[in-house]
Order: sequence, then C-alpha cells, then structure tokens
Amino acid sequence: MRAAAILGPGNIARFVGKVRHIGNAEWSEGPPASSNHADVVIVFGGDGTVHRHLSQLVSLGLPVLVVPCGSGNDFARALNLRRVSDSLAAWREFATGGNNIRDIDLGVIREIPALPEAGGAPAPHRHYFCCVAGAGIDTVIARRCNALPKWFRAHGGYALCAPGEFLRFKPPSMKISMETEGDAKPTILAAFANAFAYGGGMKIAPQAQLDDGKLDVCIVRAMGRAKLFCLFPTVYFGGHLSFSEVEYSQTETARLETETPLDVYADGEYVCQTPVEFSVTRNALRVVVLA
Repeated sequence: MRAAAILGPGNIARFVGKVRHIGNAEWSEGPPASSNHADVVIVFGGDGTVHRHLSQLVSLGLPVLVVPCGSGNDFARALNLRRVSDSLAAWREFATGGNNIRDIDLGVIREIPALPEAGGAPAPHRHYFCCVAGAGIDTVIARRCNALPKWFRAHGGYALCAPGEFLRFKPPSMKISMETEGDAKPTILAAFANAFAYGGGMKIAPQAQLDDGKLDVCIVRAMGRAKLFCLFPTVYFGGHLSFSEVEYSQTETARLETETPLDVYADGEYVCQTPVEFSVTRNALRVVVLA
C-alpha cells in the first residue's frame, strides 16, 4: 500500500510517527500527482489544512484519512474521529484490508461575477468546503482568531476573540435567497453548513449531516448586544435555535448578496467576497472512518 501524507503546520512529527508505525505502507509526502501514485491520502492537521487541499482531494478520488492535530478539528469530529487514537484505529483497520470507507458530500461556493458571463470569459471560481461557510460576525471573529498563536486558537481562541466583536459589530443588510427570493435584512451572520460545527466545537447547525445532499442554513438576524452575549454560549450545544432571531432551514442551493462586498469564510479560511452562491456536491469525497 502507498500512503501520501499531507502535513499541516506546527509540530506534528509525533503524530506522523504513530501512524507510520502501523502497517507496512510505502510513504510519500505531499499530495500525489495522480491517483496512480498512491492508494490513500492521510491529512495531518485541522479544518484549514483539509480545506486548502479539498480541490486536489476531490480530483484524486482517493480515500482520505484525517488525523485531527490542528487548532480546529470540527471536520474530524463530524467523521467521529475525535482524537488521534480514533484515526489510528481507523488506519489500522484500513491498512489491514478493511473496507471502512464512507462517501460524503462537500459544500461549494461559487463566486458570482459582477457582469454577466460573456463568450470566452473565464468561468466563476468554485471553492469546496467541508464544514461551514458564510459571512457576518463569525468571519470577523475568525480573522482575529487566525492571527493568534496556534495554542490559543486550539484552546478557546474563537471564544476569546468573540466578546470584543460583539461590541463593535454592526449587522449589515444581507439578502439570502433559497427556494424563493429573499428580502434584505440586517443580519449578524449567515452560515451554510455541510457539517454540524465550526470554530472549535460551536454547533451552529446541529442537525447537519455529511451525506444528506443538503446544506443546513442558520441565519441570525440583528438583535441587541445583551441578547447576543446570551446567545453566544448556547451555540456550543445548539441552544441558539430557540431564539426568535434565529432562522434554520435546509436547502440544496442558496444565494447571498450584500449592499457592499463582505468577506466569505469557509472552514475558518478566507475564500472570497459576496455575492456568492452555495450548493452541495453529493458523494464528493471518500473518507476513511471508524467502522
């Protein structure tokens, strides 16, 4: 068996060593040039590392094992790989001939060009995401969190950055269209979820599933700062859905438009700016899981 290792930032050598000691695979570093050069891809890192390689992983079509050793590991948790030991067990089964592979969906962000496409014009960029994409206060918090040292990001960095933004943030007007045309309303955040959590365990879309062919949409409309402070901790267990300002639904496609361009983040990483369309690609990624 041939295994290609994709290494995230930080000191992850000990995690790589633990996996390499299992089985007798031939190892290479970096994404393989084609599916003929490897049998499995192992990603050592968090959501950002997975996100940056999603397009390559989809093109390769190879089984992917995620070893959760990043600052945020929400995608691994959605796969029930909550600890490195879970990934080791999944790898042990796969390396000894197990068929513990699952096909999952991925979200897609399509940038909407400012002008209609003309003949010969390049197609709009498409970006895959594995967990959650969206715009609003969470993107501002994510930008601040990404500037923190890795240890702080992995130990409550998002929660550390959030309170200051609650005081400064002014909800922009967002128009969110799904099955029907939406109305522009002041909105704190709009999240389009393939997995149930982001930001290191925040269950923004507690009903989301990786293989149902839909995105779960959570929209938080404008509210007072005091109520926003009350809402924030409830997101960690999905309690925010009880707030009247929170709208929750499912869709296959959605469109997000704003009066002025807003940053769109996915899996904790900057992607592009509004206006954008969101959709889902079924069975886009093969992943190694615990049987």
